[in-house]
Amino acid sequence: MSTTELPASHAELMDGVYRWQRHVYDLTRKYYLLGRDKLISGLDVPSGGTVLELGCGTGRNIILAARAYPDARFFGLDISAEMLETAGAAVAREGLSDRVMLARGDATDFNAKALFGQGSFDRVFVSYSLSMIPGWEKTVSAALAALAPMGSLHVVDFGQQEGLPGWFRTLLRGWLKKFHVTPRESLRDVLESEAERTGATFRFRTLCHGYSWLAVIKLGT
Repeated sequence: MSTTELPASHAELMDGVYRWQRHVYDLTRKYYLLGRDKLISGLDVPSGGTVLELGCGTGRNIILAARAYPDARFFGLDISAEMLETAGAAVAREGLSDRVMLARGDATDFNAKALFGQGSFDRVFVSYSLSMIPGWEKTVSAALAALAPMGSLHVVDFGQQEGLPGWFRTLLRGWLKKFHVTPRESLRDVLESEAERTGATFRFRTLCHGYSWLAVIKLGT
């Protein structure tokens, strides 16, 4: 899907939400987007490997991953031009432009070859984006389709806070709604179903009493 074919309503919504927030996003989100660093440390990127992040936002995760795996190449996709402007500046500032490529696209329907000149990836990861994407199930399918043989998909997002008090869940949901974020109740079921469909292995962890869910789908095992 080219930039001109992006779903206008969602792209415009995300640009509106993050036009100003992007400047303070990383300072504020570090307190409640838990599990992102666990995801990065668990990527286990092979030597000379390729990694795609769907919903790369400000570039925070892709930059940390590029530092952690210095001989890998990274690719970031986001629907928000505003976020990509921030991410591009951050990548350049860190001197990573030779290994990190960013593009604007829809995570539910993208052509990686057209966007990046790269048809498949050893690792694909999605960090706190599925809870913001309409039709997020399509993102899971698209991510798996973009994997190379023996590749793996890594997902971290809000869980259902199943081990936390009800009042906490109510407050969190109210706060998240202001930013068009909806924790996906069926996330685990969808990921597990997709793993079964593709004959992949599935690993799932709850973090912080269900505040976050962390999952890995690995092909070819």
